[in-house]
Amino acid sequence: MSTPDKTISVRGHTPTLSSGTLSSLGVAVVERPQRWDEPFDPDMSAADVDRVLSLPPFSRMDPSAFAAQTPLAGIIRNDSRLIRSRPGDVLVREGDYGNSAFLVLAGTVRVVLDSGVALPITARSSAATRRKGIFAAVAQLWSNHREPEVRSTPEYPIGRNVGSRNDARGNTQIFLQDVPAVIGKSKTVRLGPGELFGETAALGRIPRAATVFAEQNAELLEIRWQGLRDIMRRDGVLRAHIDQLYRQRNLQRHLLETPILKHLAHPDAAAGCSCAKCQAMDEIVRATQFETFGDFDWYASYQKLVRDSTADPIEREPIIVQEGHYPNGLILVRSGFLRVSKRFGNGNRTVSYLGRGQAYGQDEIVHNWRNDAQVPLQHTLRAVGYAAVLLIPTAIIERYVLGPDRGSPLVPPDALPPPLTDFEAHDPPSSAVGSTAPRDDDLVEFLVEKRFINGTAAMVINLERCIHCDECVRACAAAHDNNPRFIRHGTVFGSLMIANACMHCADPVCMIGCPTGAIHRDRLGGEIVINDDTCIGCGTCAASCPYHNIRMVDARDRRGNFVLDQATNLPVRKATKCDLCIEQRGGPACERACPHDALARIDLNQGPEPLTRWLAR
Repeated sequence: MSTPDKTISVRGHTPTLSSGTLSSLGVAVVERPQRWDEPFDPDMSAADVDRVLSLPPFSRMDPSAFAAQTPLAGIIRNDSRLIRSRPGDVLVREGDYGNSAFLVLAGTVRVVLDSGVALPITARSSAATRRKGIFAAVAQLWSNHREPEVRSTPEYPIGRNVGSRNDARGNTQIFLQDVPAVIGKSKTVRLGPGELFGETAALGRIPRAATVFAEQNAELLEIRWQGLRDIMRRDGVLRAHIDQLYRQRNLQRHLLETPILKHLAHPDAAAGCSCAKCQAMDEIVRATQFETFGDFDWYASYQKLVRDSTADPIEREPIIVQEGHYPNGLILVRSGFLRVSKRFGNGNRTVSYLGRGQAYGQDEIVHNWRNDAQVPLQHTLRAVGYAAVLLIPTAIIERYVLGPDRGSPLVPPDALPPPLTDFEAHDPPSSAVGSTAPRDDDLVEFLVEKRFINGTAAMVINLERCIHCDECVRACAAAHDNNPRFIRHGTVFGSLMIANACMHCADPVCMIGCPTGAIHRDRLGGEIVINDDTCIGCGTCAASCPYHNIRMVDARDRRGNFVLDQATNLPVRKATKCDLCIEQRGGPACERACPHDALARIDLNQGPEPLTRWLAR
C-alpha cells in the first residue's frame, strides 16, 4: 500500500524569491553538483570498501589504471552498495529495466529460467497498469478535473504468491512466500559467491532476462551502471569477466536467433552433448568476438551535435566496417543501431540501418563461398550513438555453417540469401533493415540523422492533411484527466512532422539515470510509462531524452491547489509524457480523433516503408 507524501497545498501560483532578495539573505553561489555528491549508499564504510576490494574480480584489478578523479576505491565507495537479502527476496524481475548489476558476496540466489514463477505485475517496482472499463472510459467526458495535473495516490495490491516487508533501510521489499515450492515448480539456476548477474541489461538498456531471488540469506554488492562502465573502461578484468558470463549464459541463445545459424539448434541436447551440431555451436561460441562502438550515454553527445550546426553527423560516427574491405566476418547487432551507407560522389549516402538482432556481411560471405571471384564489402557500417556487436570470423562461418562443398551446404537452402548475379548492383544488403528505393534516400538520411529510427511509436503528422483543428490534443487531454501529454509541434521534413510526443524508443535512454525506476517499460505492451507515485521530480529523464518529449509539471491536489514539498516549500514536480493511452481500450486517442487521417503512430524502428506507405495513402 502506498504511503502519501506529506505535502502542503496553496491556492494559485507559488511565490518565489528574486535574485536580489536571495543575495540580501546571504545565499551563496555554490559549485555545480558533481557525480559523487550523492553516493549510491551513504552508509558504505571504508571497511566495506576494503573488504569488497579484497574479493575477486576487484582483487585482480590494477588500481593505478584508474583516473585520479575516479579511483577504483572511489567507484566502490560511491557507485555501489551492499544488500543483505533474506530467503525469497526478489532482487530483479524479468521484463523490468534496471540501472545496476549485482555481485554475489555470500549465500546463494536463484535465476528463474522459465515462467513457473510468473510474478504478478502488481509485485513489480513499477506501477501496475489497469485498462479502463467501458463505463470508466465514457465517464471521462464528465469526470475529468478542470485543474491541470491533478494527482491521487492509488493503492497497488500485492499478489497472492508474494508478500512485502521492510528492509534494513525501511524500503518495501517484495518476497516470495514459498521458496521451496517455487524452486520445485520452476527451472532455476543457482548462483553463488563471486558470480555476477544483471550486467547485460544494465549496460545494454534492455529488459531483465530473468527473475532472480535470494535462495537463502545472502549478501550482494549492487553496482550502478555508471560505476560498472568506468571500471570496464579502465580495467579489462571485469570486461573479460562479463564477456565470459555472456558466453556461458546468453551468447548461444543470441546466435541461434540468427537465421543462418538456426539449423544448429539442438533443443534436446544435454550438457556435454558431442553431436555435430553442438560441437559446431561450441566452436562458434568460442570464436565469437565482442565489440562496442560509440558512447553509452550517446544522448549527451547527440544534443551537443544538434547545437553545432556545422557538424556532419556521419563523419563523427565510429566506423565498424569499411566499404571495399574484405568481409572478415558476420556482424550481429546486440544493441543500438548501425548506419548502412555507400560512397556517393564525395560523400556518403545512407542506404539503410540495422537494429538489434539484425546481421550484416552474410551476402558477401556467401557470395565468396559460392564463387571464385571474390567481392569486398559493399557498404560501410557506422554506429549511430552507441552499439554493441558480435563478430563471427568468416573462416568459422565457412567451416561450421556453410561447409566445404559449394554444392551441398550445411545450411538449409532457405536460410541462405539468393544467388546474386550482379553484386555491385545489389543495394542495400538483403540482411539490412529498412531496404529503400532511391527516392527514399533523403527520408532515410533524415530519420537516421535525427535518431528517429529509435522510435517504435513515433507520432507523425502529414502537414498537407492537417487543418490544425487540435482534435488530437483535445482527445489526448480527455484521455488523461484534462492533461494533454504531447505538443503539436516538432521536427519538420517536407510535409512530414515528427511531433514532440514520446516515441517509446527501442533504446530508451531516458531510463538511464532515474533514481527510483519510476520511468520504466510496461511488461505487457512494452510502452515506456512513468509511475507517478515513485517519480521524485528530479528531471533526469527529461534532460536525458534526446527528443525533448518529456515535460516537468507542477502537481495539484483535487481542489486545484499546488502541492508543495514540506521540507522545501517548493512545488512538487512530476515528469509527464505520452503513454500511448495505455489505460484506454481503443489505443492512442490522438490517432483515433484525427478527422483527416493526418496523424499516425508509426514504428520507425522497422525502416521507412510503413511511413512511406502511410504518406502515400
